[in-house]
Amino acid sequence: MARCEVCGNDYGMTFEVHAQGAVHVFDCFACAIHRMAPICEHCRVQVIGQGVEADGKWYCSAHCARSDGRVGIVDRV
Repeated sequence: MARCEVCGNDYGMTFEVHAQGAVHVFDCFACAIHRMAPICEHCRVQVIGQGVEADGKWYCSAHCARSDGRVGIVDRV
């Protein structure tokens, strides 16, 4: 068994996420999101959906990116 790096649960069905050369171990998607999801630069929520990246910063939506001064960012419809 492996231990979740967020909650410490020692669980037989943990899973690994390989990202940017590191390996992370989690027992559920909630812990994986807590550790891995970027934070919106404007409203500070975790970006769980697709989000928007502008100038190396992450936003939860085009609205937040524009509110933070980014130009030319539009939501897809």
